[in-house]
Amino acid sequence: SELTTEDYQSFYKELYPFNEPPLFWIHLNVDYPFNLTGILYFPKIKQSYEIQKDKIQLYSNQVFVTDEVKDIVPEFLMLLQGVIDSPDIPLNVSRSYLQGDPNVKKINNHITKKVADKLEEIFKTDRAEFESKWESLGLFVKYGMMTDDKFLEKAEKFHIMQDARESKFYTLEEYKTAAATLQKNKDGKLVIIYATDPVQQDAYIKAAIDKGYLVVKLETIVDAAFINQMEMKWSDVQFTRVDADITDNLIDKQEDSSTVLSKEQEERLKKLFEQQPSGLHLTVEVKGLSPETAPVLATRPEFMRRMKDMSAISGPMGSFYANMPDEVTLTVNGNHPIYQQILSVGDEQKQEKLTRNLADLALLSQGLLKGSNLTSFIERSVDLMKQ
Repeated sequence: SELTTEDYQSFYKELYPFNEPPLFWIHLNVDYPFNLTGILYFPKIKQSYEIQKDKIQLYSNQVFVTDEVKDIVPEFLMLLQGVIDSPDIPLNVSRSYLQGDPNVKKINNHITKKVADKLEEIFKTDRAEFESKWESLGLFVKYGMMTDDKFLEKAEKFHIMQDARESKFYTLEEYKTAAATLQKNKDGKLVIIYATDPVQQDAYIKAAIDKGYLVVKLETIVDAAFINQMEMKWSDVQFTRVDADITDNLIDKQEDSSTVLSKEQEERLKKLFEQQPSGLHLTVEVKGLSPETAPVLATRPEFMRRMKDMSAISGPMGSFYANMPDEVTLTVNGNHPIYQQILSVGDEQKQEKLTRNLADLALLSQGLLKGSNLTSFIERSVDLMKQ
């Protein structure tokens, strides 16, 4: 009660002289059923690669014991920094001792509760401040929700998701209230639509917003794993990336749509679009979308794309998925007026060039047009402009 903010910050400066000031801290002071004092700091993390573990030091009566505190501090809080002092832990501490001592388990549970209570308190008393620090806080919260079910129960109250276009944030309950009317699929599950790169996925986000959908941003290093875990832990919730399908299909409502084209014209279009670049596993489908929707859309199936995203952080096993060709669905909008013009062109070679360019534009929007395929697209575009 006698310490000031400056006291805590100057102590942090002594411990970590080259770090930026911490977001906030938790002062632990317990005398029953075990003795424990300590200060845990939440560091400011601007980039995911700045995450560092083993920054908490353990003391016994002010004598340094170890900075390997894995069993004392919950795994997800290993990202925190600070010091803990407990006379109940002997100086000759061993890993097997820590794993077997009942006091250690109690300390672990106590720290989890204190952290959850502190985060909930900040969220309730100063939500704007909490939201401004979410870029760093989100890593701790999501990691905790994935690895600790007790923390998950408490964190559901203060875990937030940011709107992909605005600075607005939503808890899960707030998202449900705002999106449940339009974003329930045929199985009654709430579909949370998310973006991993709002700049690259801008066209898809705009199309989803125009349809009345709510798109949130999930773009950190832990989000791919977080999404998979929460789909198992949250009942009746499903995550779908905004570019995983055409906007009409993001929420699976089993609605059918027909085109203004004849069957023969649809088949002709399908054959034209199937002649696409190598290095991709392409599926082509012709659907009747709004005439204002783009003439062709490239989407990557949610499951395979997730596996490839996870492969970036999952070591050798992930390389199996990483080396697989990208699965892409080209959805041809049969109701777009451009196809009436293309199909009326007598020159088959020109038809192929025009459809190839439309497909390349769609692939380019997904970052899937590279190397020689990109070069061919540029050359072909210039050639078409001459005609």
